[in-house]
Amino acid sequence: MGTLLRGGTVVDGTGGPRYTADVLVEGDRIAAVGPDAAGRADRVVDVAGLVVAPGFVDMHAHSDLRLLTEPAHLAKVSQGVTTEVLGQDGLSYAPVDDAVLPVLRRAIAGWNGDPGADFLTWRTVAEYLDRLDEGIAGNAAYLVPHGTVRALVCGWDDRPATQAEIARMADVVRTGMAQGAVGLSAGLTYTPGMYADGAELAALCAAVGELGGFFSPHHRSYGAGALEAYAEMVDVAERSGCALHLAHATLNFGPNKGRAGELIALLDAAVARGVDITLDTYPYLPGATTLSAILPSWCQSGGVDAARERLRDPAALARIREDLEVHGSDGCHGVVAEWETIEISGVTNPELAGLVGRTIADIAAAAGRDPFDTCVDVLLRDDFGTGILQHVGHEENVRAIMRHPRHTGGSDGLLVGAKPHPRAWGTFPRYLGHYCRELGLFSLEECVHHLTGRAADRLRLADRGRVRPGLAADLVVFDPDTVTDTATFAEPAQQAAGIPYVLVNGAFAIDGGERTAALAGRALRRRADGRTAPGTHPTGGHRWPS
Repeated sequence: MGTLLRGGTVVDGTGGPRYTADVLVEGDRIAAVGPDAAGRADRVVDVAGLVVAPGFVDMHAHSDLRLLTEPAHLAKVSQGVTTEVLGQDGLSYAPVDDAVLPVLRRAIAGWNGDPGADFLTWRTVAEYLDRLDEGIAGNAAYLVPHGTVRALVCGWDDRPATQAEIARMADVVRTGMAQGAVGLSAGLTYTPGMYADGAELAALCAAVGELGGFFSPHHRSYGAGALEAYAEMVDVAERSGCALHLAHATLNFGPNKGRAGELIALLDAAVARGVDITLDTYPYLPGATTLSAILPSWCQSGGVDAARERLRDPAALARIREDLEVHGSDGCHGVVAEWETIEISGVTNPELAGLVGRTIADIAAAAGRDPFDTCVDVLLRDDFGTGILQHVGHEENVRAIMRHPRHTGGSDGLLVGAKPHPRAWGTFPRYLGHYCRELGLFSLEECVHHLTGRAADRLRLADRGRVRPGLAADLVVFDPDTVTDTATFAEPAQQAAGIPYVLVNGAFAIDGGERTAALAGRALRRRADGRTAPGTHPTGGHRWPS
């Protein structure tokens, strides 16, 4: 027996036309789509007037720890997200060793928080995926993070890798993929990944491509030099033969206003040459990162402790100021820091809680201080754990890029801090409500395809991303007339409207608009044939502790 979603409008994730049908779920599978299935159901849910679609795929998520520390994971499941891709931007928690882990925890505490050394019991990709399989809200795939691998092999110093070190890194990447990772991420404005040259990246991507994975870089600049940075990633993919998925493919900061057409032309030319390219974006203008990320790369060589000493050294501090305020720091995308655009979104030091929601310029003015000195003071007092928003986007670029036929959805949502970016709670309903229904940039079928089937194809998810008998019952039911994001920059942790039901592997995660206790998600692992699917896991058997 199963559950029947009766009389809904099926938008099946293929981009094809909508149709009215019943959808029968038995166990963790879609058993039937069409009429005459009601007799096989022990629960019937009337969804007439609502859309039944595949669960949404967040191609760029930062839920690596949040899935485990806050099992309800309401931010994502309430949006209809049933699969997330973790290990992003070149920095995550596997593979690690006991030397790398403490530095890594501090380096990305502003992304993920820091639950403590005792919580992070895994070291390998396989062990991390096994930990996820103990019970998570939604499904998760994982990218081997290049910066973490580089830290393992080369340390945190600003230097090129030797050929022997590149060979070792390639072995680490192959091992991670053999253990279930779907590809390689990179963070080329973050240390230590930013110290890698194109030859190093191409060598690692060649290993990824051989195993059927893809390369997902946060490239070297989203500001000055952004188009050159995109071109470098296309070149790496073309040289290595590896598929390319461009993470949060935006063109923001002042120098890039109105230049989306140039990026689209670059990508279209590469696709015409046979380069396998997809991309993801979030449907908002501001970006989000950590305050320490805007520092120049040379300042961060050696890790957090070395950077702290440079911030206390007058000569080094003068050089950092010049990079940030005169030349444009490579950590700040080659753009001179505009203190009025940098807003504190979260802190780790409770004494600094009053700074959240304020810009560096505002904090400095209120204290009668210089903005650069204020920035340094915050970094030191918060032990480099400060999260920020950067208000630097351009709406015309956002709209043009999201319409590209290789586009998918990615929230890039940070889930820590008092006022994180609202994209963590609102990305997918914002696509459906604001950009599809209100602005008409997509048909509903096309929009759902961007957020489901197309992303599933990139991940080689043979059993997800479409509403079809025999596939996994990852489903979202939403009202096309009312679905909308309610998360705002002032109040970001707000559940979306118009999404009454979400099923993960056949279990209701959202039922009547309310979060259930089900933890039916699974780690989705790359298999030897290159496809991605769950490993061994009890079907729908987990619930979070009461």
